[in-house]
Amino acid sequence: MSNEDITLTAGDAEVTVRPGNGGRVAGVRVGGTELLRQGERFGCFPMAPWCGRLRDGRFRDGATVRQMPLNSPPHAIHGTARDGAWSVVRADGGEAVISRELVEPWPWPALVTQQFALTPESLTLTMSVETHRSSFPAQVGWHPWFNRTLVRGDGAAGEDVRLDFSPAWQEERGADHLPTGNRVEPKPGPWDDCFGTPGGVDVTLTWPGQLELKVTSREEWVVVYDEQREAVCVEPQTGPPDGLNTLPRQVTLLEPLEATMTWAWRQL
Repeated sequence: MSNEDITLTAGDAEVTVRPGNGGRVAGVRVGGTELLRQGERFGCFPMAPWCGRLRDGRFRDGATVRQMPLNSPPHAIHGTARDGAWSVVRADGGEAVISRELVEPWPWPALVTQQFALTPESLTLTMSVETHRSSFPAQVGWHPWFNRTLVRGDGAAGEDVRLDFSPAWQEERGADHLPTGNRVEPKPGPWDDCFGTPGGVDVTLTWPGQLELKVTSREEWVVVYDEQREAVCVEPQTGPPDGLNTLPRQVTLLEPLEATMTWAWRQL
């Protein structure tokens, strides 16, 4: 394992990957402007082997009920892959690969791998979960914290970011912040909500007069969280919150679980 940061560069884009802090992207700078909220728990972290809240920290494995630690009582949240250091497989120029073994409290041995590919106009992240033994249910996704405002060249903050997306539906959210199972018409924000995007995730963030960034993924689910003053989150993932109970994806010897997300930007 390595606690040293990895710096990827391409054109005027620079990305910092921090294997020692949960395998997260710690920073994305375009033309010297930082896009991600800074801090040990921010940046963009991987969510695996589940995404968002897991109801009461429990899910069913056949006849067995599995219990995960309640790190966001009364629920478990965002998986375990972000909880420790990752190993660097390779890093060169604009590309890097890191990996982490899933260990207890997750009941099955598995390997999570993240790949980062940077160009002058985009960053693509790919994550996979694979097993060499037992099959199991899982989810993967990413949780980026984009700065609500970007610092301009004169040191002042620009206008608030604008979000533009057209989901097919919104998952109705219960008082416990988990989907009720009902699909409703998308409602105006602020949001801490999951949306269905059958054609793939396609969300545009625009910082007026500064930068446009498109978040795309072939996955059909995205959580948008913009209730915090400092940042907004756009989180592509392979299923909704509590998905280990409601819409699990199976990892098998022959079929790993894989997802890809791309951020593509242009200066305005």
